[in-house]
Amino acid sequence: HPHPHPSSCPTMDEENLKIDAALSRLADATQAIKALAIQQKDTAQPNPDPKAVSDAKKFEKKAKKEAEKLLKAQKAIKDELEDLMKRRFFVVPSFEIYGGVAGLYDFGPPGSALKDQFLNFWKRHFVIYEDMLELTSVCVTPHKVLETSGHVAKFADYMVKDVKEGNCFRADKLLENHIEKLIESGKVSKERRAELLTIAANADAFSAKELHGKLLELGIKAPGTGNDLTEPFPFNLMFGTQIGPTGANPGFLRPETAQSIFVNFKRLLDYNRDRMPFAAAQIGLAFRNEISPRAGLLRVREFLQAEIEHFVDPKDKSHQRFKDIKEVKAYLLPRENQVGESKCLYITFGEAVEKKIIDNETLAYFLARTQIFLHSCGIVPKKLRFRQHLSNEMAHYACDCWDAEIFLRGYRWVEVAGHADRSAYDLNVHSKATNTNLQARALLDKPKVVQVVEANPVMKVLGKAFKKDAKLVKTYLSGLEEGKVLDLEKELAGGSAQIKIEEKEFKLLPEHVEIKKFERKEHTYSFTPSVIEPSFGVGRIIYSILDHAISQVGSGKEKRTILKLPAIIAPIKAGIFTVTTKDGLSSIATRVRQMLVEEGIAVQNDISTTSIGRKYAKADEVGIPFGIAVDADSKTDNCVTIRDRDSWKQIRVKIDSVPEIIRNLCRNKLKFEELVKKFGEFKA
Repeated sequence: HPHPHPSSCPTMDEENLKIDAALSRLADATQAIKALAIQQKDTAQPNPDPKAVSDAKKFEKKAKKEAEKLLKAQKAIKDELEDLMKRRFFVVPSFEIYGGVAGLYDFGPPGSALKDQFLNFWKRHFVIYEDMLELTSVCVTPHKVLETSGHVAKFADYMVKDVKEGNCFRADKLLENHIEKLIESGKVSKERRAELLTIAANADAFSAKELHGKLLELGIKAPGTGNDLTEPFPFNLMFGTQIGPTGANPGFLRPETAQSIFVNFKRLLDYNRDRMPFAAAQIGLAFRNEISPRAGLLRVREFLQAEIEHFVDPKDKSHQRFKDIKEVKAYLLPRENQVGESKCLYITFGEAVEKKIIDNETLAYFLARTQIFLHSCGIVPKKLRFRQHLSNEMAHYACDCWDAEIFLRGYRWVEVAGHADRSAYDLNVHSKATNTNLQARALLDKPKVVQVVEANPVMKVLGKAFKKDAKLVKTYLSGLEEGKVLDLEKELAGGSAQIKIEEKEFKLLPEHVEIKKFERKEHTYSFTPSVIEPSFGVGRIIYSILDHAISQVGSGKEKRTILKLPAIIAPIKAGIFTVTTKDGLSSIATRVRQMLVEEGIAVQNDISTTSIGRKYAKADEVGIPFGIAVDADSKTDNCVTIRDRDSWKQIRVKIDSVPEIIRNLCRNKLKFEELVKKFGEFKA
């Protein structure tokens, strides 16, 4: 379950390093004044020099002003992004005219197009490149499935309530937010800051008792009212529902897409012709009834997931393409470094596996592929890290877990993609609950002779005894593991055996089943695959892309907002602009548009009377990477100008070459600088 972490890390960019340095100076200044105040009260010490006191207060005032200025500037950009998202209809609250519902959002035309482009790129990068099997499954999940997976019992966050107003809050978020405000105030020493950062980093791993203790220790009250809070208690995050009208078949809206991949494992393995390892992927909606969603797209109740389940032999978690990424470097935050300022390691994935920082090659391979993908989507490298789960944070069955975290304005480190080695837990529990064999087979180095025990249904007798349920009993008996066959044999020796299948009970007699014991030479062995799971929160990544893409140039009335979305995921790839509405230029613009859309390239054809400069500015604001200008010379030279959004450089090319150029630019097969070298920079 994704959680932001407010701890520090040396991967931040210049903007955030300046803020942290300013807050550190403010903390030093505040502590210096406190020390002088103590000295004044201590009769055993001489009074401090009045000038030293005055200088300390001036320094504190200056440090506070500097920190506030930097934080205000960062907040202004964050506010501008959130305003832009609404104003240009990227994302808006659902049911807005009714006041909206917390945690529910609608994607408008540019937001939907951005999401689609992102998902298309995700499929190319992962599903197609890695030869994955794609699955689409339903959102409504029977109670039994999620009971088996453990979600019914354990899929919960700790909640606290305002004792008077009854308002609900997520306990760990209250703790993290309170600590962040304390640090930003500059009123804590460096030593205390380190202690608080460690508490914040562990907040979502605390027990109810530990959370309660920290809330009391820091004097945290209900936001808005200042009232006392209840002790933390678990709140299950799943949306319950009824399947059918009788109420006899309870279910839930799925909290993740993974379970439908696990329950389809047998068919996926068969489709893959029993070859291992292999991966299945799914893009789909998931639902979580969040306690108090207050962070836009970062914490919502209905969201899109893109998940991968890579099935592998537990004895061999190597990856055939690990050599391709072993020299890639990344910022890693192992669990033992998550104390105080949380210092990252900057090492190669090969070194991380060799030193057992990352458990195995396959897990490291997907971490590297995720990093490459996120960088290609525009995530600033210095604002991306992989944080290892703490021991008390991981599920009991997990071998190793790492979260991709992105540093965002106003939120600090936020998890956007989890990477977990879930061992064989999921397949084991579903196999046991349904008596279905969810194992794979692999070749042995040398053949071996094994003792086999099988329960063979005697269908002639079975059909007469159980009629329409005979097939159900046959399937049950054929799927029994050796241990259960031996248990059944013992029961039948006493005259009969009771079995339960799908809530139905059956009485088996010795004549219904034949227990066979024999030797068999085997060339393969059976195993329950382990699962390596990369899981992506699409909404969170899209918000992160926008946060890292937004920039502002100029000042006052000349200030412009530019959304530097990479061309490969930009919702609109090119704007087509006429310099004037006269001279028949609109027909040329229409022709250029037709050529591009026939290639599947999304464009915006703006033939309005607005000036060309204003048209560029409006296009820059929504992230259109390339502008195609049609001018008076286009009628005679059959050429147009292509402008690059980020460099503002231009080239002039033949109209017939435009589709190929734009297509190659948007598939990262060509860089604009290469075109400038080839055609020369055009200056109007």
